[in-house]
Amino acid sequence: MEGHESAEARERLLEAADPLFSKKGFASVTLRDISTVLGLSHASLYYHFPGGKTELFAAVMERNILRHGAGLKAGMDSAGPGLRGRLRAAAAWLISQPAMDLIRMAESDMPSLPEALSARIMDLVYRELILRLQSVIDQAVAAREIEGGHSSGLIAGALIGMVESLHTIPSFAVRRSKEEMAYELLDIVLKGMGYSFEKASHQEE
Repeated sequence: MEGHESAEARERLLEAADPLFSKKGFASVTLRDISTVLGLSHASLYYHFPGGKTELFAAVMERNILRHGAGLKAGMDSAGPGLRGRLRAAAAWLISQPAMDLIRMAESDMPSLPEALSARIMDLVYRELILRLQSVIDQAVAAREIEGGHSSGLIAGALIGMVESLHTIPSFAVRRSKEEMAYELLDIVLKGMGYSFEKASHQEE
């Protein structure tokens, strides 16, 4: 029972710390910030996370990345085999979730962490996010939905960054939903890769 309660308390701490790190990043968050938001003493925080802020941040990020990866997989799996539908499902998931800010993560958060921990987190980003989209793009090349010769890993990373960037646009500044804007941007990229919208339309009929 005690172990179960401890696990639940740890999960509540991760849930509470997630928006704090997502908004401010690792370097800008202090132990005082964490203690205030979580309503904990430093001793209680170190009980659950002996490595302090660094261990808490790593746990928050790994939990977040795994959740995003599972969401991407579920969305793309339910969208059927077509590349356009699968990428739209991925975009819809990313838009529906708080932004991860991968640029800040790479440029600010990761350099502040121990090298081995930084590498572990970025490897998780690659496996759970980029590789999932990369695999879908590679499958589309094999099925001749799009032209080959492109760096599918680079395209996958760019697509994630492009969709995530829509989170920064204030809602009052646009007349369309961010999901609609994401779909339009995806179509532009697909066109550049030789995707045939007419052929796909006939196959769907």
